[in-house]
Amino acid sequence: MEKHNLTVVTEFILLGITDRAELYALLFGLFLIIYLISVVGNVGIIILTNIDPKLHTPMYFFLRHLAFTDFVYSTTVGPKMLVNFVEDQNVISFKLCATQLAFFLLFIGSELFILSAMSYDRYVAICNPLLYTVIMSQRVCWALVTMTYLYCTFMSLVVTINIFSLSFCGYNVINHFFCDCIPLISLLCSNTHQVELIIMIFAAFDLISSLLVVLVSYLLILIAILRMNSAEGRRKAFSTCGSHLTVVTVFYGTLIFMYVQPESSHSIDTDKISSIFYTLIIPMLNPLIYSLRNKDVKDALQRTWQKLYNIFS
Repeated sequence: MEKHNLTVVTEFILLGITDRAELYALLFGLFLIIYLISVVGNVGIIILTNIDPKLHTPMYFFLRHLAFTDFVYSTTVGPKMLVNFVEDQNVISFKLCATQLAFFLLFIGSELFILSAMSYDRYVAICNPLLYTVIMSQRVCWALVTMTYLYCTFMSLVVTINIFSLSFCGYNVINHFFCDCIPLISLLCSNTHQVELIIMIFAAFDLISSLLVVLVSYLLILIAILRMNSAEGRRKAFSTCGSHLTVVTVFYGTLIFMYVQPESSHSIDTDKISSIFYTLIIPMLNPLIYSLRNKDVKDALQRTWQKLYNIFS
């Protein structure tokens, strides 16, 4: 379609992950299982950290919000992606596409800053244990989370409004499985320099600032651990950070692989694979990592199962 064709776009067609129809049934089953595990795991973490008094600590307060962001942005993308495997054309309306992009940006951004807040929490717990309850008070925890959501809402609205206020060329096929910034920008007829600059500034600020907090926190934690005389103390300190460090490494590693690789090595297929990883795989992995590696969570699960057994037996 010619660039000068300014036909009003009222809906988009999502091409999905692949055009190989023989893989649809297999991929539908695989991603349905991944999505369901993600939903059960994250909702389970939210419920568990709410009902178990021993998990009413700053660490699990942030974990609850991490599970919430994982649940929301995977749900923003997952169900619509699954439609691609069962319908000939996966159509999404103009307004729903804008809504999907806005919610995705809001909660993927929130995840970055919640992970950095969790890093700071671990730094305070290990380096300033006597002042931990004072520094990481409930008011401070709520302030960190509230600022995260407010800033990410602002960022999300600015990017979404700037994209959807421009003119689309009439060609409405998105070569992706959800409404993401780059595939949408490629459909615009208007000058995209300003919106691309806005996205680049937000992406750079979000990634660099949150990663800087993580790196500085863990550098100070490492220094504090190396200064410990007790091997048992070092073991406990490492175990305290183990689950979070694993989650941080996987999440930031995926984002850095996607956004920091040279332009020449970018391709639609690799971008789709990276997107699958951080929109569906990571939200599934996070609750599993915290459940399998965290003694407090495993103990809380046992207490909850015991209570349920006593109620229904």
